[in-house]
Amino acid sequence: MLAIGLIREGKIPADNRVALTPAQCKFLQHRVEGLKIYVQGCPSRCFTDDEYRFAGITVTEDLSHCDILFGIKEVPVDMLIANKTYLFFSHTKKKQEHNQKLLKAILKKGITLIDYECLEHEDGQRIIGFGFFAGVVGAHNGIMAYGNRTGLYTLPRVAESKDYRSLIHHYFGLKLPNIKIAVTGSGRVAHGVVEIMNLMGITEVEPDEYLERKFSYPVYVQLKGHDLYTHKENKTYKRSHFHDHADEYRTRFLPYTHSTDILMNGIYWDKAIPRLFEQGDIDESFTIQTIADITDDEHGSIPINLGDQTIEDPVYGVDKKTFEKTAPYLHDSIDIMAVGNLPNELPRDASSYFGEQLIKHVLEDLFKGSGEIIDRATMVKEGKLTEQYKYLSDYASE
Repeated sequence: MLAIGLIREGKIPADNRVALTPAQCKFLQHRVEGLKIYVQGCPSRCFTDDEYRFAGITVTEDLSHCDILFGIKEVPVDMLIANKTYLFFSHTKKKQEHNQKLLKAILKKGITLIDYECLEHEDGQRIIGFGFFAGVVGAHNGIMAYGNRTGLYTLPRVAESKDYRSLIHHYFGLKLPNIKIAVTGSGRVAHGVVEIMNLMGITEVEPDEYLERKFSYPVYVQLKGHDLYTHKENKTYKRSHFHDHADEYRTRFLPYTHSTDILMNGIYWDKAIPRLFEQGDIDESFTIQTIADITDDEHGSIPINLGDQTIEDPVYGVDKKTFEKTAPYLHDSIDIMAVGNLPNELPRDASSYFGEQLIKHVLEDLFKGSGEIIDRATMVKEGKLTEQYKYLSDYASE
């Protein structure tokens, strides 16, 4: 018999999402012979303990008998159970300083860590994540913040809607001014943003039109890798080369800072990748008033991202001259929407989507204990870094 457990989220602030919904757990128990699922009781989870019980799933405090444990966010060190297999977002892949102790503890406790972020197809395409709903919520919040800033329209908070279906009813009859919106990225986050652009009736235009024309209606442009970066010497862009040698490229985004009202940022970033712009580029010709930094890297692709806000208070201002944090919606500031757990505003929809991807692409190989996808995502095997993650050795031993 194989026993899997859904752990209670321990990171603060608490995350209310879950890897598998009650209906998905019920489906798996009926479909997979010998599988038994246990759920650790949790009062703040988006699906209640009773919903799991009604689906025939055992709710219990003790998960020590489970073979595989599923979470969402980083597991606090004191909650880790030794010698277990865990799946969650560890946020250690980029040597994030605040999770260094977590990786050390995983190694010390003989744990096997399969990181959701590392579940990829053979071409490097991410398999699983909450990016689509991060894009949905981030786009809504960005448009909402611009309305709050200008007073030209109003939108309610996402959390005031029961689910995604009820959220989009707020877009019927919404009349937006003739704003220009730049959307960066081509992955799940950007797909979520574009979904909201289309539902709001915002028209997509090509980059050259966007830069050269004025419009009497709201428009957006989607900027992908070749639109955003170019090789410093060759003036070309090749996706595979860029991912391996990002430091050889420069940004092409600067013209858009002079003709954009709202920036919806959905690109992946690490330290080798050039920022979209620098603080020094913010002058009198810089027209961007609202930035929804959905991928949310502090001082990352958006250099004036000064850190996370909360779901309850998602927007802050940054003074254009001092670059210090201010209240939002001030005349001499740029508004930043930066929240690390945006999908929590639509937790049931986001969890359902996440679980579907797990079931389709991951669980069969996971239950068999083998498969290329699982192998590529296994950062730690029984307390030891696997070969492709040996680059974390210094990070884990400091």
